[in-house]
Amino acid sequence: MDLLTPLETLCRIIIRARENEAQVPAPDPDEDADNVDDIDDDSGGGALSTLADELNTGVEEELRAILEDLADDQLAETLALAWVGRGTYDVSEWDDACAEANEIDPESGVDELMDMPLLASHLEAGLAAFDYSCDGVGQMD
Repeated sequence: MDLLTPLETLCRIIIRARENEAQVPAPDPDEDADNVDDIDDDSGGGALSTLADELNTGVEEELRAILEDLADDQLAETLALAWVGRGTYDVSEWDDACAEANEIDPESGVDELMDMPLLASHLEAGLAAFDYSCDGVGQMD
């Protein structure tokens, strides 16, 4: 299978999706302080708070902009790759995945990708299923 979307673009989507997935919302100050799932330490924050990046809408906006800038056939290909990567379709069903992805209007396709948990991992797995990799491409090396 030859990619319609440049591999560099797909790898950039993976990078931004991974950054977006790494973000967590800031803690809600109104949340019940007696919640048994909270882990407090002397610093006043949770024990794992140093691992959490505060939500940066710029990353989400950039990811959405990259997806919206794709041509319709490239967006459908990206969606189909994510579906193959998460196991919705098998490699042998590529034509079916592309056909279904092409039936989805672009705005809904972007929304589905933005809302897909583990998008970066699914895209990497989808690329790997067709012997593509981001190793050595742009910032991924």
